[in-house]
Amino acid sequence: MSSLFNTYALGTRRLQNRIVMAPMTRSRTSTGDIPNALMATYYAQRVSAGLIITEATDVSAFSNGYACTPGIYTAEQTQGWRLVTDRVHRHGGTVFLQIWHVGRMAHHTMLPDGEAPRGATDERAGQSDVFIYDSDGSAVFVRADTPRKIETEEVAGLFDEFTLAFRNAKAAEFDGVEIHGANGYLFDQFMNSTLNTRTDQYGGQTPQTRTRLLLDVVDIAIRELGTDKVGVRVSPFGKFNSMPSDPFAEETLLYLCSELSRREIAYLHVVYQPLPAGNTVDSEFNEFNLSDDLVRKVREAFQGTLIWCGGFDKQSAQAALDEGWADLIAFGRPFIANPDLVDRMTNNWPLAEAHHCAFYTRDGEKGYTDFPYFE
Repeated sequence: MSSLFNTYALGTRRLQNRIVMAPMTRSRTSTGDIPNALMATYYAQRVSAGLIITEATDVSAFSNGYACTPGIYTAEQTQGWRLVTDRVHRHGGTVFLQIWHVGRMAHHTMLPDGEAPRGATDERAGQSDVFIYDSDGSAVFVRADTPRKIETEEVAGLFDEFTLAFRNAKAAEFDGVEIHGANGYLFDQFMNSTLNTRTDQYGGQTPQTRTRLLLDVVDIAIRELGTDKVGVRVSPFGKFNSMPSDPFAEETLLYLCSELSRREIAYLHVVYQPLPAGNTVDSEFNEFNLSDDLVRKVREAFQGTLIWCGGFDKQSAQAALDEGWADLIAFGRPFIANPDLVDRMTNNWPLAEAHHCAFYTRDGEKGYTDFPYFE
């Protein structure tokens, strides 16, 4: 029987345990959305995780939906990420870069020339906010703007952006990349049959067309990095970022699982996030709740490494491994206040909790790298 604290072979890498640090936006970049030494310290503090997945990272300037989130499309950003990978590798860690395009989840003040966000369609995420700094420099949440539909002939340019991002991730010496296909961002928008009313080859009519954009980008990543350096994250049935209910969500998920399995990617990372009351910003931390039957179907359709994320504690994580539902378990918020989370769980030491006000700030070390190790 596998223990949460056993080593695990992820492709050619040997992870020191089966605990994954989930991707979490922390908004600590320098001007130009450049990763910095403070971020390197943050990730190095949490290097006891078997696998670290970084915060979501913009594939281009047109994917900048939230203030102070890092990019991977300039030389300066790439060099900034080298600070992170150098520190993590120096301590024997493994780190994947999560790459995203936010799609419609953006505001014109964050985009080049103040243009509209680019979405699967022109439908606005009418009940969801993005995080910006206003003209006074104050941090505020504002409603996402009305997007414009990405035209079919523009998709090739989107592929070019991802190609550059993958090449820069390799130059920054990441162990791999995770393509963010979850949480109501660009790929999730395309995969939702209710939201995706397009009629081109990327339209919402069939699972093949709904997943085509994501799978095309996966193929680019495989070409640039190799199959064992590519992961994908999805959030089936998720309502975060004003995603509508999708009667074909299971069909799309299982088709995607089979296609990703056929490509033999490094891992599939699954999270389920129901819509909380009031759709607060904290919604990304709600527990998942998938039926046992669907979990088994996912396991059957995807034969590679499977990561589950969604409100686990030590006991429920071990139970998921015991049932064979997962190979690795991702923890998010517990890693914020517990840089030594693995040691705390190993020794049954109490966990610290971080207040929400520490999650997205420009306060430097405060609420970021100043959480103590257990004594």
